[in-house]
Amino acid sequence: MGNGLWEIRTDLPTKRAARVMLCLYREHLVALHGFIKKTRATPDEDLALARKRQKALMQ
Repeated sequence: MGNGLWEIRTDLPTKRAARVMLCLYREHLVALHGFIKKTRATPDEDLALARKRQKALMQ
């Protein structure tokens, strides 16, 4: 995803996809946000929330 933000993907039986946004912080993976995708693209608001939480964690 860029800038130290990573994504774990999994397909669900309902033909949707689950995503968990992660970052590395002090040698630990930190889950920032998880959601069910309803479209092909990652929604801007979900990406913005993960980046906001990543920024707060790094301060």
